[in-house]
Amino acid sequence: MKKWLAMLAAASCTLSFAALAADAPAAKAPTAQQQKMTTCNAEAKTKALKGDERKAFMKECLSAKKAAPATQQDRMKTCNADANTKKLAGDQRKAFMKECLAKAA
Repeated sequence: MKKWLAMLAAASCTLSFAALAADAPAAKAPTAQQQKMTTCNAEAKTKALKGDERKAFMKECLSAKKAAPATQQDRMKTCNADANTKKLAGDQRKAFMKECLAKAA
């Protein structure tokens, strides 16, 4: 009887957490500044910058005015760096790269 009650309690907790997760609002799309931060971070990582060099690069990158449109090669580097950061592989990486390159274009 005790095992049955424990299993019932565990199942009800699981269902309530699942219901809460389903009710959670969808993640918002990143703002322009957040996207810029992601891009600058990826570029700094690609260049393997550390310490003061990284700080200087990030300051310049984030404060830069709207630059010329990125080339396909630049977009590819940034998307690759993001995929590596997220440790994506296989079909997940392919889908991410397709979406990332489409956004960048």
